[in-house]
Amino acid sequence: MSGAVVIRDIAKSFGTIQALKGVSFEVPVRSIYGLLGPNGAGKTTLLSIAAHFLKPDAGSVEVLGIDVRRISELRSRLTILPQDALFQRNVPIVEQLAFFRMLDGRTRKDAEADARRTLEQVGLGEYIHRRVHALSHGMIKRLGLAQAFLGEPEVILLDEPTSGLDPANSRQIRDLIQQMHERRATVVVSSHNLAEVQDLCDHIAILDEGHLVTCASVEEITRSGRKVDLRLSRPLDEAEIEGLRRVAGVATCEPRGGDGRYTVSLDLSGGDLDMDGVTAALLRALLDLGVTPREVSEGSSLEDIFLKLTGRQRGGPTTPPPSP
Repeated sequence: MSGAVVIRDIAKSFGTIQALKGVSFEVPVRSIYGLLGPNGAGKTTLLSIAAHFLKPDAGSVEVLGIDVRRISELRSRLTILPQDALFQRNVPIVEQLAFFRMLDGRTRKDAEADARRTLEQVGLGEYIHRRVHALSHGMIKRLGLAQAFLGEPEVILLDEPTSGLDPANSRQIRDLIQQMHERRATVVVSSHNLAEVQDLCDHIAILDEGHLVTCASVEEITRSGRKVDLRLSRPLDEAEIEGLRRVAGVATCEPRGGDGRYTVSLDLSGGDLDMDGVTAALLRALLDLGVTPREVSEGSSLEDIFLKLTGRQRGGPTTPPPSP
């Protein structure tokens, strides 16, 4: 089997709106795979097709080597957390999760034991008899994860699992996703939070207006677009800036105001270049010029790469007209 999830030439339209336009990529087995794109890019539509909630107009999806049109063969092996997962407001949450497990063929006793164990796992063990209306937004998100984590799923699809959460709750959700990954699950995460994706995922695909823009490991995508922010003891003249641009691995050196602040973009795509080596060479070049670096901040530019690949610039519009 080449990938845990294999997307082949998926196309989907809603009336005159083309939500997906021949999208193809593979999700490596046991990866945490980020699905990125602006609003309306087609992320939710693609996850819905992968879970067989929607049928594509063309193309196919295989999960664990099984065409999702035979979705019954993936029972308990594939789970999904929709973006706006809904639960019965007045039924205790443990009973709701137990019901889902009974649909998978478990006895009531085993189903309730699985539900309790999973609620403990996501930090809701002391709330098992509560009803949804008594839970906070963060708790409801964790309840959705509990539903997706029930049993021992091999592939988990999560649509915006941290949307609307504060940083602490978002961190807890990411930790839970990492724990499921460590239990040998493949996890696909749709998100708008680029920092979150970079922290969590090892591979990503970027969609824009229904097209696949790129897909690769996070390292490969960010490798050619890293940057170093500098605050120097004095501004550089044009000749000195040009000298920095000749340092191997330096793509551009641009001032940020006239007070000795610069952003240096790196191109690490050639040879044996790495971030630390190029940064060290850059600092040596500055010292040779008699310039003291007062602040050096290294950072990957996944956000800049995303904005560039989706045709949007920082400070400009980033939300296209919505599609279904």
